[in-house]
Amino acid sequence: MFESLKKKFSRTSEKLEEELIEEAEAEDNLKEESGSRFSFFSFGRKKEEKKEEAEEDDDNLLPQAEEPVEEAQAEEETVEEVPAVEESVEEAPEEVKEEKKSRFWSRSKDDEEEAPEEVEEVKEEKKSHFWSRSKDDDKQEESGDEEDSEEAGEEKKSHFWSRNKDKKDDSDDEESSGGIFSFVREKTIQEKHVEDILFELEMELLQGDVAMEVATDVVESVKENLVGKKIKRSNDITEYTYYALKDAVYDIINIPGKSMTEMLEEKKAQGEPLVVMFVGINGTGKTTTIGKLANYYLKKGYTPVIAASDTFRAGAIEQVTHHADNVGVKIIKHQKGSDPAAVAFDAVEHARAQGKELVLIDTAGRMQTNTNLMDEMKKIKRVSKPDLVIFVGDAITGNDATEQARKFNEAIDIDGVILTKADADSKGGASLSIGYVIKKPIMFLGVGQGYDDIMEYDSEWMLNQLFSDDGEIAEEA
Repeated sequence: MFESLKKKFSRTSEKLEEELIEEAEAEDNLKEESGSRFSFFSFGRKKEEKKEEAEEDDDNLLPQAEEPVEEAQAEEETVEEVPAVEESVEEAPEEVKEEKKSRFWSRSKDDEEEAPEEVEEVKEEKKSHFWSRSKDDDKQEESGDEEDSEEAGEEKKSHFWSRNKDKKDDSDDEESSGGIFSFVREKTIQEKHVEDILFELEMELLQGDVAMEVATDVVESVKENLVGKKIKRSNDITEYTYYALKDAVYDIINIPGKSMTEMLEEKKAQGEPLVVMFVGINGTGKTTTIGKLANYYLKKGYTPVIAASDTFRAGAIEQVTHHADNVGVKIIKHQKGSDPAAVAFDAVEHARAQGKELVLIDTAGRMQTNTNLMDEMKKIKRVSKPDLVIFVGDAITGNDATEQARKFNEAIDIDGVILTKADADSKGGASLSIGYVIKKPIMFLGVGQGYDDIMEYDSEWMLNQLFSDDGEIAEEA
């Protein structure tokens, strides 16, 4: 999920790291140190691991119960049996001495014969760092081979991430040993270091269907957070870039607003049904989404009713009836060509009379440029007086979905958004942009084909999806 967007973020971090290390190398301000190089996405997991460790430490501080008498007696019996162990040690002192000598560096002859090539590869890898100049030079002088000397010289100029691309692309390793740099003199991230890199990021975001204002705001926020940061180690660059991007994106996707479930509870307390009207263009999955929501709230203990107010399109009434029957909810419908506002009104009155908590109004799909159909939609709103008007958009369409939401918002003042096919969206442009552009929250995400494949939107969940290298859909809490 959102794989393309995540790669863009990761590349930004790598490019900044490369920029600063190149400059430090030219200034003779670079040295190697022992340690592990963290990947871009590892910092979120590190934070969770520290949290779990802290919780474990808190548990360990709890007072321990006294040991039962039986366990104490068992310990005494164990102590009495110690002399027997000592006798066995005395019988084989030579074996113990031999075992102490068998360290990993004292390999047996058999091991050396079985894997001589592996040992040679390890030795070569240790010598392959460009910063170990004296060792490389000594090796070149001993061999006297001019061609090897030229190759070693080229290797000195290469960056640590380009020495072994296969290892770098291995997603299973969140850390890699070696490749850790520190700066002899502390470096400061300056505007010149990030200017070109962030321009490239902005272009890549635009190509990924992120709205212009969103891409610009993300870049400006990252720039503001990074410039002036003091850098001591190469891992610092990755960490600062990770959190700068994460903070920038969170400000974009965290649009405040009440959830549909909260509003449903408030209306239930008043003895009134929550009336929700759905709008959007044809083909975005609007009718299927209504079926999913009916199923979602039916399982939560509410009683929905569906209004088949799409009387314009042939087969629309049959389609929404099919979903209502599959889920097991009541549907209010009239004949094809009848007044859609009248259908919506009847559904609301039915819910009030029968004590049902939720009315879901299906409307005809229409392009935002169709003036007549947009006027009809406004009439449905006037008559049914919905508590929520929700735009249903297809996440895969990217900028098109954002532009459609903008036009519908201008015409009818929508209250929220549902994005369908979010599980198939690799770019993430609509998910990142749509709420920020119209200043209305995303309320639900469609994440599959089944009636259960819908989840309430959570900005924290979305942030974890964007800044995790796990491509699987997280389970809703």
